[in-house]
Amino acid sequence: MSSTELPSVPPAAVLPRATAVRIAEGERLRSVHLPGITLTVRSRTPAREGLPPALYVHGLGGSSQNWSAMMPLLDDVLDNEAVDLPGFGDSPPPDDGNYSISAHARAVIRYLDASGRGPVHLFGNSLGGAVVTRVAAVRPDLVRTLTLVSPALPEIRVQRTAVPTGLLALPGAVSLLTRFSRGWTAEQRVRGVLALSYGDPGRVSEEGFRHAVEEMERRQRLPYFWDAMARSARGIVNAYTVGGQHGLWRQAERVLAPTLLIYGGRDKLVGYRMAQRAARAFRDSRLLTLPDAGHVAMMEYPGTVATAFRELLADTGESAGAAADDDDDRYADDSTGG
Repeated sequence: MSSTELPSVPPAAVLPRATAVRIAEGERLRSVHLPGITLTVRSRTPAREGLPPALYVHGLGGSSQNWSAMMPLLDDVLDNEAVDLPGFGDSPPPDDGNYSISAHARAVIRYLDASGRGPVHLFGNSLGGAVVTRVAAVRPDLVRTLTLVSPALPEIRVQRTAVPTGLLALPGAVSLLTRFSRGWTAEQRVRGVLALSYGDPGRVSEEGFRHAVEEMERRQRLPYFWDAMARSARGIVNAYTVGGQHGLWRQAERVLAPTLLIYGGRDKLVGYRMAQRAARAFRDSRLLTLPDAGHVAMMEYPGTVATAFRELLADTGESAGAAADDDDDRYADDSTGG
């Protein structure tokens, strides 16, 4: 699909559930149809024409909404878009049912090739961090810089708090979980996700919590929700076992783009101890550690993460633009993701 064929239509025309999908002020949603996949893309209007493009990729169980707190803070330096990976957010499942890291990476590459937006400033969190690491390794022509927030790169000793998420990959685990949790309300599920994802769940406002519950209710009505979760979790586990040139750590070593690494000291899913290994693996890396952050620093501390990215721009010779708002508290995001 060529970039001239990318649809540009009002959200309601392509998203029949748009009233249930949160669209923050200044955002637009559109569907992009590519061979074998349909992607929902969340975008913002840049402050001026000609700004370099950026693409944001969420984590397991998340969506493009996970970046809604941070993207506005970079509108003056980036042309921002965030994608819902196949089977997540408002993107339907892929035609082939493939949710591997490589399949998600191919989806990102297909979109960038079709849109003609590359090279982009590429961002990824958790699962999305592993996905964009693979993209940057195999298609360096598509990537200007790489920003990874708690990337899901292989760990020898996985944290105990991350084990239940990994167990989703086991055959029959989803059926067992759904039977066990049949009586749980959306509020209970959201509180559990926030406790797992945030260093301090109290940073989520009442309004943000309400939106997260509404989103959880919407997702649970999707017939493929748990299947996408289980298959993507299996994709992460499988990627952890791959060695040689296709191993994620080996691919991290091949990344040429300047890389910003962000790790949270209270992360219950990706070990804080992995920060130094990642800093050694990526050849041109900068490391930011946030002792109080959890797994989704771009949602808990969007201003801090945005400022770190501006410093990356300055270090690589691009304009840093206006300073980011340091008031993180008013940007505590309501979306959840892993």
